[in-house]
Amino acid sequence: MEQHTHPLLLELQASSLELFGIEIYSWEPISLGWLNLKWRLETDQGDFLLKIYHRNRYSNEDVLVRALQQQQRVYQSGVPCPELLSHKGVLLHSLCDEKFIIMRFCSGNIMRSHDINVDQMFDLGTVTSKIHRILNDTSLGVESSPQFVPQSRNERLSHWDDVMKEADRDNKTQLLSHLELHRTLTETMDIESFGKCEAGWSHRDLWVDNLLFHENKVSSVLDFDRLNYDYPELDVARAIMSWALVDGNLRIDIVAAFLKGYREYNRFDSGMLVRSLRMLWYMESVWWITANMELHNKVQVRFAEEMTWLAENDERLPMIVGDL
Repeated sequence: MEQHTHPLLLELQASSLELFGIEIYSWEPISLGWLNLKWRLETDQGDFLLKIYHRNRYSNEDVLVRALQQQQRVYQSGVPCPELLSHKGVLLHSLCDEKFIIMRFCSGNIMRSHDINVDQMFDLGTVTSKIHRILNDTSLGVESSPQFVPQSRNERLSHWDDVMKEADRDNKTQLLSHLELHRTLTETMDIESFGKCEAGWSHRDLWVDNLLFHENKVSSVLDFDRLNYDYPELDVARAIMSWALVDGNLRIDIVAAFLKGYREYNRFDSGMLVRSLRMLWYMESVWWITANMELHNKVQVRFAEEMTWLAENDERLPMIVGDL
């Protein structure tokens, strides 16, 4: 047993049979994730995963509960993702003043961009499309506004000016040309074209750490916590940038495989990807391109590299992916 066992584990070990019909034998901490605490549970019914939510990781409990309910619905519709354990129909549980979920532990491998193959990417496209089809079957209705509301051009230019001033003030002059790249692109970006995007319910976190693969198939889609009403094509753009960008080049075979799979269940017109990738850059660049990029961890460095590639190659995007 761990030297400092979380009290919730002890409480669950005593009550899990009554609450969830499983008997917990042992547990092992999992280090992946940010702020939330996770353990792999060994039980008489197989392995499960316990996730305790940090209070800073969700601001609206109703939104989180809705996301969990949709994860369960996606699972019940045959998409590979973790099954959640319920108690009296409830998926988000509370014990020891903690909010937590328990879900079936899913096996599989995390595939980095260097390792992904076209068959895996085709299946990921198919699975992503299935998720979008299920979420947007009218069961959830629509929201008044998507989560991503693009800033005006002037607001975004002001943001980059502030970041450049911060870098200059801190004598990080080596960053100024890099920041100028993003500011200059903001001046010419066709922001109005984003208004042509179709809003809908989306996973909103389809990147490398949230997908498991077994052989050439997706074995599990993880972490539905950010699921919300947004733009499904941002899921497409995020997945493509996460897996197709390798050593500074976009692997077109990987991109084409994903889109071929996606079109099995949803329409995605030729040329649409250019807009999707530009919108992804407009949304995420301010998250990853900062005056303090020297403090980025490995994951943040990768995201920043993706944003830089998009900025550097914006004019060439129609030539690179425009026919896909």
